[in-house]
Amino acid sequence: MSFTQDLDDEYEKLFRRVYPPRVVIDNEACKNATVIRVDSANKHGILLEVVQILTDLNLIITKAYISSDGGWFMDVFNVTDQDGNKITDEGILSYIQKSLGPDSSFTSYKKRSVDVKPSMDHTSIELTGSDRPGLLSELSAVLTHLKCNVVNAEVWTHNTRAAAVMHVTDEETSRAITDPDRLSRIKELLFNVLRGSNKSRGAKTAVSHGSTHTERRLHQMMFADRDYERAHDDDLDEKQRPNVNVVNLYDKDYSVVTISSKDRPKLLFDTICTLTDMEYVVFHGNVDAEGPEAYQEYYVRHIDGSPVKSDAERQRVIQCLEAAIERRVSEGLKLELCTTDRVGLLSDVTRIFRENSLTVTRAEVTTRSGKAMNTFYVRDASGYPVDAKTIDAIRQAIGQTILLVKGNPEEAKSAQESPTRFLFGGLFKSRSFVNFGLVRSYS
Repeated sequence: MSFTQDLDDEYEKLFRRVYPPRVVIDNEACKNATVIRVDSANKHGILLEVVQILTDLNLIITKAYISSDGGWFMDVFNVTDQDGNKITDEGILSYIQKSLGPDSSFTSYKKRSVDVKPSMDHTSIELTGSDRPGLLSELSAVLTHLKCNVVNAEVWTHNTRAAAVMHVTDEETSRAITDPDRLSRIKELLFNVLRGSNKSRGAKTAVSHGSTHTERRLHQMMFADRDYERAHDDDLDEKQRPNVNVVNLYDKDYSVVTISSKDRPKLLFDTICTLTDMEYVVFHGNVDAEGPEAYQEYYVRHIDGSPVKSDAERQRVIQCLEAAIERRVSEGLKLELCTTDRVGLLSDVTRIFRENSLTVTRAEVTTRSGKAMNTFYVRDASGYPVDAKTIDAIRQAIGQTILLVKGNPEEAKSAQESPTRFLFGGLFKSRSFVNFGLVRSYS
């Protein structure tokens, strides 16, 4: 087995030397976006890796054109910064070139950032279980009691399920926690909190000294936890869901996945992440997100070469993509906290939320240079809009100047798109991006 793997590695290195990846960045081809074109030998997962690199830079992908027929991968992305401007920062442009160009390692799938890598800076804790009001507060209190400081964390909730990736350090050393007995104790107590009184769906905890791509990992955790399975269908939920359709083109042996939804940051990453984790290969794709609604279209096959084989599989693809889009939708009031970090800060803040009958639907906890920069999306535990007096009480308790209230985000709306509106009308008549009229030739 090891010999075969070594041969594969050597073949991959040789192929890479003969056909190195190429990235071209053009600020002239489009009047309102930077155009990034990536060419490389194709391999399962490369599309996700490219999208992940661009998304991690907080770039907005307004359009994308994907083709990977014949063993060759070619993507074109139109991107802007958060303010809708072209990318002119030399540091960002250089990073893109290094990350996607000939000297990068992005085509080596075994080295992806979701793999566990040794880290002595923190201990990673992964949690999944049933969501309930006050859950984050209880978990944070346990970690504070165990003298753990939460330096980074991301928490998602969806369809009554919750998942979290937390990076913690020892209170005294500010380093990773390595004692096996202590780690076992942390897992045990967190598991007890997650499990609560709910015995119908299992809770899971995992502790490691590795670093992962947090958002990718959260998708994998919630997918493994089957958060896409809805306990009941509700008419209001149906209206708010993204419009996802899957149809087979039997003459071409593809399944066509079309998605229309309200646009938001990182939407493309979320859908590509799920298709990749479900082991589907995108052979052609088109993404248009220049307006308030985003439209995505993918010609896919399963990694075994077959299109979607049954109605049950089709429904599962639809459910999983709906879940991928909904997980990051931020319901509720956005609260931003910026203050000096300290052990127990997350526990204290979430306790105040709980005492004021607020439940956290999503959270992002970041620590940089001793400063805590945390974002919480909260809503009233009873389901009613958050009362202004409640917000005033919370700001008084936490601090007027360090807690900012951003207001209610718009509710997600499903787009009313035709399920068979294919943007690639003449796809099989031409294989060239130039002939598509998408961008000018770079050759």
